[in-house]
Amino acid sequence: MVSPQTQDRNRLRLFKPYCSCDWRYGSVKFLVSSLVFAALLLGSAYLARAQTQITLLVPGPMGRETMDELIAGFESKTGDKVKVTYGQGSRDTPPYGTRQLVARGQALDVSIIFAPYPPAVASGNVEPKSATPLARIVLGLTVQKGASKPDISTTAAVKRTLLAAKSIVIVDPSTGTLGGQAMDSLKKLGLVEQVKPKLKTVEGSQEAEAMVAKGEAELFIGPEVSDRLREGVDLVGALPRGASTPIDVVGYVSTKAKDPKAAKALLQYLASTVAEAAYKAARLEPAH
Repeated sequence: MVSPQTQDRNRLRLFKPYCSCDWRYGSVKFLVSSLVFAALLLGSAYLARAQTQITLLVPGPMGRETMDELIAGFESKTGDKVKVTYGQGSRDTPPYGTRQLVARGQALDVSIIFAPYPPAVASGNVEPKSATPLARIVLGLTVQKGASKPDISTTAAVKRTLLAAKSIVIVDPSTGTLGGQAMDSLKKLGLVEQVKPKLKTVEGSQEAEAMVAKGEAELFIGPEVSDRLREGVDLVGALPRGASTPIDVVGYVSTKAKDPKAAKALLQYLASTVAEAAYKAARLEPAH
């Protein structure tokens, strides 16, 4: 007959393995719970990172279709969001152009501006060392849709075309870089006085193209970009270097960027080979 003490010892031996197993099971549960908790924390951190919003200032003549496409690509790649504001070129009067906005303290996280830009850089509102060349805007000629396209293959041909035109429209040099560049081209060709009687100025490219579309002006000296602002016009092509100097387009990171790292990533993307291909497709010259 087994004594009560022996029975207790036997029960204890039988119980120990289950105790040990339960302890190990509890440890596994604790480990799994810890891993799940850590994963949730990492997921939350990723979501918080993905919700970063970067503000971007872009001159309208850069081409909205091109920039919208690049922004969508950056957002898809990084998870960051970009809030873009399209400026009025480089106006010195309200509503101010992009470089004037920067100079006046209204730079966004990333600001794209046209040359010349010393006042904007000297303002302290953008980080000078962040200067990143993106592209160059080339001037071209636009005519009414269906009209014969004049010869602009050489500097001499451009000069003959402008002298023969009945009317020419440009953006007002006081309201934008493109107008100033068009006037510089006329000076370069020595035609300012000769074309003055038939030269018209308007506030922006959109108004200039509208005049050409309606037949109110024969030629528009404006940006050579693929997404034209108005229906009813045809692009003749780019002016040769002898008749016009391309405009440098440079991006800067603001000294007050909410997330400098994210802003720099956006600027780098806008200077990438992917962006360069998009600029070329939109008839912008590569920066290098």
